[in-house]
Amino acid sequence: MRFTGTKNYVATDDLKVAVNAAITLERPLLIKGEPGTGKTELARQVAEALDIPMLEWNIKSTTKAQQGLYEYDAVSRLRDSQLGEERVHDVANYIKPGKLWQAFDSEDRMLLLIDEIDKADIEFPNDLLQELDKMEFYVYETGKTIRAKKRPIVIITSNNEKELPDAFLRRCFFHYIRFPDPETMQQIIHVHFPDIKNSLLEAALTQFYELRDTPGLKKKPSTSEVLDWLKLLLAEDLDASDLRRDGKDALPKLHGALLKNEQDVHLFERLAFLARGRQ
Repeated sequence: MRFTGTKNYVATDDLKVAVNAAITLERPLLIKGEPGTGKTELARQVAEALDIPMLEWNIKSTTKAQQGLYEYDAVSRLRDSQLGEERVHDVANYIKPGKLWQAFDSEDRMLLLIDEIDKADIEFPNDLLQELDKMEFYVYETGKTIRAKKRPIVIITSNNEKELPDAFLRRCFFHYIRFPDPETMQQIIHVHFPDIKNSLLEAALTQFYELRDTPGLKKKPSTSEVLDWLKLLLAEDLDASDLRRDGKDALPKLHGALLKNEQDVHLFERLAFLARGRQ
């Protein structure tokens, strides 16, 4: 199994190397990078390229590691016992397999995506150490050990909102997705908008990277946001000349696709005010 990219996803050479190294080492691939740089989409494209099914475990602040293994519904069992239900005698009827269990139990090799692991409690990664390392876990209620029939490919994403434990990091192959340079960004855009005019693309990317490099910007726009912006520009049938700005209007056209908080909007309004003062 080797990942060589897909027609719908521009994977840099170092990213391909990271994916294939994790597969060879049979270790989880930990992907970090700015939000919107295609970390989640990478997992989907790897599954598509390798032609294997994918399970997606979206992590929230309230998610516990145990939920990825299984959940025991003691309340339902108690209710059924009060009603005299026959199924109450088999505890397995009240155990709901989690995403790891489903991946382990599959007859075919799967890809398991653990998405945005840094959203969970700091102990969450440590609570999965043994399960991801040994590819097995014990179900106390039934006394059975669940082992992976086929070791899944595990991809874990993080937006770097909090540090992950060293013990967890040691068990992963790590890759940081750098923000695309203009040349790579052009390739990404051509995948989504193959018919875009070069003049519009060059003007938009020049403005986009200038915006990202503006000192004091609180949230830099991401790859997904520049794609949204270009989609709007094309829908409005704008061309390169429509993107020209002067000192009176420092904000880009349709800037709501790029700037996502009032501090950054005010920053550009101040820049416009200062530019007018110098005229």
